[in-house]
Amino acid sequence: MSYKRSSELFQEAKKYIPGGVNSPVRAFNSVGGTPIFMKSAAGAYLMDEDNNKYIDYINSWGPQILGHAFQPVVDAVIERTKLGTSFGTPTEIETEIAQLIVSMVPGIDQIRMVNSGTEACMSAIRLARGFTGKDKIIKFSGCYHGHSDSFLIAAGSGAVTFGAPNSPGVTQGTAKDTLLANFNDIAHVSQIIAEHEGEIAAIIIEPVAGNMGCIPPMEGFLKALREVTAKHGILLIFDEVMTGFRLAPGGAQELFGITADIVCFGKIIGGGLPVGAFAARNEIMNHLAPLGAVYQAGTLSGNPLAMSAGLAMLTALNNDTEVYDRINNKTAYLHQKLEKVLRESGHDFTINRKGSMISLHFCEDEVLDFESAKAGDNPKFKAFFHGMLERGIYLAPSAYETWFICDALSYEDLDQTVKMVKETLDSI
Repeated sequence: MSYKRSSELFQEAKKYIPGGVNSPVRAFNSVGGTPIFMKSAAGAYLMDEDNNKYIDYINSWGPQILGHAFQPVVDAVIERTKLGTSFGTPTEIETEIAQLIVSMVPGIDQIRMVNSGTEACMSAIRLARGFTGKDKIIKFSGCYHGHSDSFLIAAGSGAVTFGAPNSPGVTQGTAKDTLLANFNDIAHVSQIIAEHEGEIAAIIIEPVAGNMGCIPPMEGFLKALREVTAKHGILLIFDEVMTGFRLAPGGAQELFGITADIVCFGKIIGGGLPVGAFAARNEIMNHLAPLGAVYQAGTLSGNPLAMSAGLAMLTALNNDTEVYDRINNKTAYLHQKLEKVLRESGHDFTINRKGSMISLHFCEDEVLDFESAKAGDNPKFKAFFHGMLERGIYLAPSAYETWFICDALSYEDLDQTVKMVKETLDSI
């Protein structure tokens, strides 16, 4: 494939944008080469500026669960744009989408819209601290909750990909209030709680980790986490920016039968536009301004374009009783075919999957946490990524990211992907 136009655009972008990108993982630093500039997308496919076509397994990092340019979302945004793009006042559509979300998601009474998953998680932590009167939080090594200062301590995904898990600019004072636990290790969580009894406001977790590859919770882990937080008066926060409305209509809470105290959303909730949200029961949300003293605000929060896109997306998911079966079945099919090809190739590998999230790790042992994820053969992944890219398959440019499956993918697309995996593995 030729990437001439992408290369030219990247050189121009670097003059005016740090690193030429507005989000670091897009720079291809961990895999090398020139980032690909896209100009359009439809269904399961991307088209770059050099007119190369790709089968897409990023799906805008998760939001496009029904495929790119999903017509109901496109129509909703166009019609809403004709009425004005932003007012800085309340609009009826904010209440409409809030009502729908509360009806779909277990354990929540109210929801506050923000503009990103980062903002949602940051605000949820502030609310938890305000509600409990405690300062410390526990997060899990390798889980990424956005780039707020409290979370850039052993974060996964972009932070690890970029080689700076502890970012300069995060103060010692902030860092001391973030305690690190090992994912899937309830004994370690209990030990930390015992060492900081009465000091911990919340535990925040991706219920299915997606930022060190896809790592599902081990059997009983989330249940034990719920029990230990309830016992010690600690709020449990589910970061469902990835899993919300992807694993089930009610997200990971519905799938695993675990009710968190605060839930954070993003990605699918905005139908591809910039939206985040956090939600909880009335007792907690009533501490939020203007009802309570915990301040949070945003000029563009509840933006009518974003709300219209999100409402169209969630309505489609809520009305289609078979959509999750279709997507999960496609993911299981891909898993089965990949496993066969990889086994025949002789390469060490493990595949993790939950619902429509799946990831390939080039390592022999199970990947259960951050340490085991880091054991993967990253040079091999780099070669694999570029081999797939040359063959028209667009994967996340990082070994620490989950793949996202969308409903628009056909079984022919999946078979083509597996064929290209075999060709790539044979060439490595």
